[in-house]
Amino acid sequence: MPAAPSWADPAADAAAPAPPVEPGAQLPAPAPTSVPSSWWSKWLNPATAPFLPVPLVGADPNSGTTLGLLPVKLITDDHHEIRRIIAPDVLHNPFFGYGVDARVYDYPSENEQWSMLAGIKERVERDFEGEYQNGRLRDQRWSINASLIYDRSGTPRFFGIGNESPRIAQTNYTEQEELGQIQVGLNLSHTWQLLYTGRIQVVDVLPGTLEGIASLETRFNHILGAGTNDQLLNRLSLGYDTRDDLTVPTRGVEWVLYTGLASRRGLLNDSMYSEAGVDARAFWPINPDTVLATHMALRYLPTAHRVPFWALSSIGGDQSEIGGDQPLRGYGTGRYYDRDSFSASVELRRRVWTFNAVSTNVDLELAPFLDLGRVFSQTSTFPLTQLHPVGGLGLRGIARPFVVGYVDIGYGSEGLAVFTGINYPF
Repeated sequence: MPAAPSWADPAADAAAPAPPVEPGAQLPAPAPTSVPSSWWSKWLNPATAPFLPVPLVGADPNSGTTLGLLPVKLITDDHHEIRRIIAPDVLHNPFFGYGVDARVYDYPSENEQWSMLAGIKERVERDFEGEYQNGRLRDQRWSINASLIYDRSGTPRFFGIGNESPRIAQTNYTEQEELGQIQVGLNLSHTWQLLYTGRIQVVDVLPGTLEGIASLETRFNHILGAGTNDQLLNRLSLGYDTRDDLTVPTRGVEWVLYTGLASRRGLLNDSMYSEAGVDARAFWPINPDTVLATHMALRYLPTAHRVPFWALSSIGGDQSEIGGDQPLRGYGTGRYYDRDSFSASVELRRRVWTFNAVSTNVDLELAPFLDLGRVFSQTSTFPLTQLHPVGGLGLRGIARPFVVGYVDIGYGSEGLAVFTGINYPF
């Protein structure tokens, strides 16, 4: 059988020797190659950029408008899930000048996390925060959460005590806080937990530094809590949790009942107050892209003896803390203080877009919300009257399973408020 011609066999061309080149003959021009994309296209594409250049914009009522740049580096695993976030920033604040921050969030597993943050500005403000969590999934007998905080802030405001404290009474003070906290949870089952919280806290309330705002001591010279005060808190909580995810829940409930005792020095002597309260969250999926999220918190101080104003119940700001501040996203943190407090929030979380960013998928979510809240001094007061309403819209970026970044815009009786940060408000 005659051999097949070389044009019928590509391998034959590859194996055939190149024809000889005559001396002095001109070599053929090389085949054209594709031109590499320009360097800037790599940086503008979130799927190929070495880090995400995120604009830093903050405009909450207390802190003024902060502008800066946040270069976020995401480190992912083989499943494209984020395992570490490195996020330094450079910023400018009209009150305190230029500043820098450093942040590291580490997620070895869904059961274990740690984070470390530190920052400094030209004037007044310094902060450091470290936190470690183990046993988050409650699949083992014990869970531990430890945190250490140093924070010197020049933005806090105080308007007086009561649910109708007037805006015209606004004052400013500098707060320097050192806090150490340990939480040890006994996991009775995957859903039931008995949790002990021990907290040592030293707070210095110093004169304010903001131009044009009266310093606290000029209007509230005799308020309890000015100067240096320390507190030792012992709290016991019983929790029930059926949420399907701790960071981005889409269904289930969490109930926490707690009681505690705070003293100035020692373990039980010189008691400042006793506390009792309930914190509840519930999540209902409406469809695969939409979740109705709700939250309610009620806190009482059954006994109180010379309580610093900063240890009272308070509402205002953008974050919920069990047994602490509760959100009212049309006002700054600590807008209203009194002995007892009630807070409720509802928001409709709707996923509207998903895109790839640095080897992980990011969901964009819109969340119209409603916040209601009040403070009161008498246990007999019905908490659902004289509520302060706030309506607004949240924009969230979610990199599952660990990260939620948010911008929440709320409107209340004192105008517009804008908050940015990490994690859901509740």
